Order: sequence, then C-alpha cells, then structure tokens
Amino acid sequence: MMLRRLLGSLGVGGPSVDTVLDPGPVLPGAILTGQVVLDGGKTDVDIDHIALELIARVEAEHDGGETEGVVAFGRCTVGGGFRLPAGERHSLPFGLTVPWETPVTELYGQPLGIVLGVRTELAVSGAKDKGDLDRLTVRPLPAQEAVLAALGRLGFGFESADLEFGRIGGTGQRLPFYQEIELTPAPRYAHAMRELEVTFLANPGGMEIILAADKPAGFFSGGHDAVSRHVVSHDGVPHRDWTEAVDAWLRRLVAGRGVVGVPAPHGHDHGDPYAHHEHGHGPEHDHGGHRSGPGMGTAVAAGAAGLAVGAAGGLVAAEVVDEIGDAMEDEGEG
Repeated sequence: MMLRRLLGSLGVGGPSVDTVLDPGPVLPGAILTGQVVLDGGKTDVDIDHIALELIARVEAEHDGGETEGVVAFGRCTVGGGFRLPAGERHSLPFGLTVPWETPVTELYGQPLGIVLGVRTELAVSGAKDKGDLDRLTVRPLPAQEAVLAALGRLGFGFESADLEFGRIGGTGQRLPFYQEIELTPAPRYAHAMRELEVTFLANPGGMEIILAADKPAGFFSGGHDAVSRHVVSHDGVPHRDWTEAVDAWLRRLVAGRGVVGVPAPHGHDHGDPYAHHEHGHGPEHDHGGHRSGPGMGTAVAAGAAGLAVGAAGGLVAAEVVDEIGDAMEDEGEG
C-alpha cells in the first residue's frame, strides 16, 4: 500500500514523498527493498536527508492498566545532500535490513493483527516531516512456520497475537518488545492449560522458542505460568519431525520437568525464568534426524490451516496504518 502526503510542515507547494515497497512479504533477517520517490514542489529545495524507520504498535502493561504506543525498531538513511529542482522527480532505491526479531504479521496469507509500518522522514533545509507511511508485511521463517504448523496439527487453535513492551529475562532478546502468539489448547492438553503463548526470538544462527502455558488453579494452589525455552537452528528444518518434537516439549511443559513456574499476569518482564531450560534442545540437538512424512510443505500447509482460523480478527490494511499515523502525530517529534 502506498500513501502520498504533501509535507504540510514544509509549506504548501513543497515537495512530496512516496515510498514504494517492493511487492510481497519480507522475512525476518532479510533485506526490505523499494524506492523513495520525491516530486519537487513549486521551488527548488535542498534535501538534507531521507531516512526510513521501521515502527510497530506495541502494548505496555503497568499498574494503571494497559496502553498502546508506537515504537521504532530499525532505521536507515536512504540519501541526502542534494538539491531537488522545482517540479522534478527523483527516485532513490533502498535496502533496509529487517531485524531478526521482527514480528510475524501473517501466516499463510492470514493477518495476525500485528501492526508494523515503514515511516519515511524527509528533512528539507533543516525542517523535518514524517512524509509517508507504508504497511509492512512479514511472513514467518521456516522454523517458525514449522513450529506453528506442528501446533496446528496437534490441535491448537489461533486465538490472538500482540506485541508486548519489555524484555524476557534470560534470553538473547534485542528489541525492546516481543511478540506473543496466543493459542487455545488442543483437547489432549485442555486439562493442563487454559492457553499457550508462543514467542520466537530469532537470530542469524537460530531461534529461541519460549512456550508459556497458563495453567489452571488447583485445589491447593493458584493458577500460574509454566514456561520453557528451546533453541533450534535454521538448518535442517525440512528434516525434523516437528510434530513429535513440539509434542515432547509440551508434555514436559505440563509435567513441570525442566521448566520454571512464574506468577501471572502476562506482559511484564519475567525476570530470569528462562535461565534453566530442558536439556537436549540446545543448538547441538537442533538438526533432528527424522523426516515428517509426506514432505514438509504439504504438512506445514495442512497443519497451519486450523491454526490460522480467526486470525483476521485484528485491524488490517488502511485502518491499521491510519492508526499508526494518528499516534505518531500525537507524539510529535518526541
């Protein structure tokens, strides 16, 4: 989607900017490409710089409740230091590295309700304006796709997804927020959990997978979260039986073996609950040794179909981008 805006703070008749992203979703860790197109206004202007920012709508929990805000999590300078003549068009190609921890916004074409955007900043003769805003679509990495597909095959259903401001202690998290994908439990696990939350923290070598089961209250105890952490490699994804692996993780999670119980509620910094995790799932065990039957592509698509049901319940398309734009205007330069 492209939004074209006249740069009001630069004056009527000033230049306009249009950032055009190359079509299709991008992967975490990949290069987002496109062009920034400038159209000169009624007079010549000096372009100080053109910058792009990745932004996200993030929830923050605090004592007073929950609020939403916009967080920038990536930036690059496209160009600058030139004069744009009146009425002239100037196009600048760009390549912006998408952080490995960038949240996933869709699964097999189904939006998950996650709001990401690319914001363009144009500085002209010392004045700045957030001149263009485009929606960013991110699809899962193969390992993320395989885990979610396995959960779908096991009978888990998609409930919601959001971005939480804060950090998960004991992990290699780098961004100031993390994604939680909330799932309804499979029938075989319904007695042991009310909900399963999945968080992916990817990096160039692999990925941390955080599973948090919201366990119901017992006769002698209150409800709590059982949490486990698993490390997998990007290599060998098609050659591992992910259904078997994820099912084993879940069995250990609900049995309380190798996990740490942390008190609810969700959304806060968990301190260091992941410093101890179950053995046998470190990087040295990531390549697996089994194939998953009829080919990973077919199995993943079949498993994810059930998981993606109801995923379109969040805000989408123009309404989403407009909400980010309104929030940015409220924030101003802060």
